[in-house]
Amino acid sequence: MASVGLRGDRVALMPQGRSLFDFPIHLGTGAKAIPQPQFTGFEWYDGYMERHGDDLDEGRLVALYRFEESWTSWEVHPAGDEVVCCLQGHMTLRQELPDGTERSFDLGPGEYAINPPGAWHTADTNEPVVALFITAGKGTENRPR
Repeated sequence: MASVGLRGDRVALMPQGRSLFDFPIHLGTGAKAIPQPQFTGFEWYDGYMERHGDDLDEGRLVALYRFEESWTSWEVHPAGDEVVCCLQGHMTLRQELPDGTERSFDLGPGEYAINPPGAWHTADTNEPVVALFITAGKGTENRPR
């Protein structure tokens, strides 16, 4: 596809960008970045596991999330670290480590924390938050808070 620019030069048409809020990216083995289908809720993760189960030992899911209230559940990622970076607002990331230790991180814009493998975690806030998650998703579990 090509189009004519203002000076008569041919320029390639770029596909329209996608929202990382709606269309996560899988970072796979071989340094691949693979756009994902639109996120539809918790059932979406079943399809993600089917699409990328063969490289989830090293692969990572990258997504943006908006939330305005504290989470109603805990989650754990046993296969690897998860990076949580607050981009907007303020949140408290709470962790229960495998040895029983509890710790919290107060995060504001540009600040991050790492959920180590096996750490149950949840988040608290009372304002709008946008956060970036880079997750080792293999074996992820959830439990009520």
